[in-house]
Amino acid sequence: MVEVQHWLSALPPGVVYLIVAGVIGVESMGVPLPGEIVLVSSALLAAAGVVEPEWVATAAAVGAVVGDSVGYAVGRRGGRPLLARLGRRFPRHLGPAQLARAEQSFARHGVWAVFFGRFVALLRILAGPLAGALHVPYRRFLVANAAGGLVWAFGTTYLLFTLGRAAEHWLKDISWAGLVIAVLAGIGSTWWLRRRAHRLEPVDGVDEPQPVRAGSDR
Repeated sequence: MVEVQHWLSALPPGVVYLIVAGVIGVESMGVPLPGEIVLVSSALLAAAGVVEPEWVATAAAVGAVVGDSVGYAVGRRGGRPLLARLGRRFPRHLGPAQLARAEQSFARHGVWAVFFGRFVALLRILAGPLAGALHVPYRRFLVANAAGGLVWAFGTTYLLFTLGRAAEHWLKDISWAGLVIAVLAGIGSTWWLRRRAHRLEPVDGVDEPQPVRAGSDR
């Protein structure tokens, strides 16, 4: 991540925003890319004053919502054969086991898998194509997709931006206690979000995934 942050810092702000939107957008279409790493690195650059946090968050949200929508359209058109091809091309990230886990999350939680899936690497990649392949109603998908994308993009950006600025201020004042508190607060917030998100992930060896019928969000 340090290398990514160093590389982004050498680019004009406008290019950084485009990269954030592009990488997250392509990842959301179903292609394994380091979208979260790019967002975190850009948010830390915003804390250093290199870029503006509101534009980083906006770019990430646009990439997430548009990318997921494109992935939904592709998945609906290509169906399960498309997911199988993706699995063969990216077996480490989208193999049969990962696809089964993601599909089981949709079968159990419906569109909530799209919302909280934004905080889980596996579902962040598969949510759009899988929702389309399973014929999840698009309106429900879009609401969950937009809400999850906005919360994830703005929440992650401003959390890291605030912590970065606070750490910089406290370091100048040699307030190590304050720095420790800020780090612990960040870890605690991230742990809580990921705990909520991982509740959607099925446990191995439990019920087999059931298909999602059109017109239902489960």
